[in-house]
Amino acid sequence: MKFIFPQNYNFKNKLFGIIDYSSLIFNIIWDFIIFILINLFFKNINIKIFTFILLCFPIFLFSIIGFNHENIVYILTYIIHYMKGPKLYLYSKK
Repeated sequence: MKFIFPQNYNFKNKLFGIIDYSSLIFNIIWDFIIFILINLFFKNINIKIFTFILLCFPIFLFSIIGFNHENIVYILTYIIHYMKGPKLYLYSKK
């Protein structure tokens, strides 16, 4: 069986066909940082679990679903570049 892929087809490697590897690495680093901070500040296990889910689950969902299936690392770099210099000018008409 032969498959024909166009030359401009962008083939992305994904873990289980769901999440990009760069997004997965970003999620692991984010979860590890949140895990360490939660263990430093809270003693109750219920608060730890609730806070961890509250801070990590939305970012994990954005990495899987994304904005138009865009990589979350790219989205964060776009946001950082915009925050550095938005290049937005407002002119008033006279």
